[in-house]
Amino acid sequence: MDAFIGEDIQFLPRPEGRIAYTVEGSGPLVVAVPGMGDLRSSYREIVPPLVAAGYRVAVTDLRGHGASDTTFHTHGDVATGEDIIALIDELGGPAVVLGNSMGGSAAAWAAAERADAVIGLVLYDPFLREPARPAVARIAMSLLFRLALAPLWGGAFWAGYYRSINRGTHAAWLEEHVSDLRGSLREPGRLRSLRDLALQLDHSVVEERLGEVDAPFRVFFGAEDPDFSDPSAEAAWIDSIGGETQLVPDAGHYPHAQRPDITVPATLEFLGRIRTGHQAWAHA
Repeated sequence: MDAFIGEDIQFLPRPEGRIAYTVEGSGPLVVAVPGMGDLRSSYREIVPPLVAAGYRVAVTDLRGHGASDTTFHTHGDVATGEDIIALIDELGGPAVVLGNSMGGSAAAWAAAERADAVIGLVLYDPFLREPARPAVARIAMSLLFRLALAPLWGGAFWAGYYRSINRGTHAAWLEEHVSDLRGSLREPGRLRSLRDLALQLDHSVVEERLGEVDAPFRVFFGAEDPDFSDPSAEAAWIDSIGGETQLVPDAGHYPHAQRPDITVPATLEFLGRIRTGHQAWAHA
């Protein structure tokens, strides 16, 4: 299931539990963070090329996800951002952080919080601001998550939703991955952790810190991502605040998995630029 990133799972102690992670390779540190309801194995297309290019790559599971403990009660962008910083400190930073979806949101928060620890960001369809919704819509969304992620059918709902936002090209291993997701959510506490995360998410905590992000950041948006009403408009907004964006054709919410032919070379090129300009990281 996760053999592509090694089977030596390690654990980072945190106040409410342990975060699972694996490390492969040697060289400058790169930390990869999945999105909500996902697993470390979502980075299976990214890790081997980065290791081959001379990077030390750590891949985490979110709180309550994958192999991480289900004892956490606090979730969201800030909590995940704090876990990212703690892992970088544990492994010896600084690091460039890769993040998908809310994993990208948390990575941006971490870059604002600790510029010495996070020296670059590569983000795949991140939520860097809270979608504008009236109060009644926010309440309705909360009720939907409570109902949809109920114990009897929550795993099936999430599997169907996950497939639906893989719009465009499908990774050859998508169905295997969805099966792994469903299997993981059958484990005690996993579905509750996903539901708690969904209910606690508030990306406004990231938007208000974006002006403090000094690290360069490269952002990929799937051109067909249904999680954004207009991916090209979101990309244009991120360009306007100093990001470097790219629309990935024939991809939905997971361009790093759906179109590695585009995202892997571009990620390596961006890492190479940082490596050239940051000697301390380059010689780590």
